[in-house]
Amino acid sequence: MDYMEVVEETKKQYIVVKIGSEQYGIDIGYIDNIVRMQKITRVPTSQYYFKGVINLRGEVIPVMSIRRKMGLADDEYTSASRIIILKFEQKDALGIVVDEVKEVINLGTSNIDKVSHSTTEGKEMFINGIGKNGDELVSLFDINSIIDEHEAV
Repeated sequence: MDYMEVVEETKKQYIVVKIGSEQYGIDIGYIDNIVRMQKITRVPTSQYYFKGVINLRGEVIPVMSIRRKMGLADDEYTSASRIIILKFEQKDALGIVVDEVKEVINLGTSNIDKVSHSTTEGKEMFINGIGKNGDELVSLFDINSIIDEHEAV
């Protein structure tokens, strides 16, 4: 009796966000919270891509403009703009501003093409893969390269 061995493909969940006209995926394991835009208090002498800090339930969280970090046009806040709070094991929380949160998708390894970092510059250096979600392509953020060992504000 022949039977096929079924190998269960491990799938990861990603939150799909819009930044400009492009869609990006963030591994859901890094996401602590998604909050509406709120007053961001500017911090003098911080890197230009840090917008400042917010107070989230008594915790002061630095907020970074992912658009500025990737060399894109500055943020334009709309009713769809959100701050995604990222949590890390050894580091403090960090907020990133996105134009819109779209959906949660599941991607298996067969749906992800890895990106080599040998010739990357600009925004490509923050991407570690391209996910295929149906007919749409989603650039997957390499969260660790975005935060650069969590540059402090």
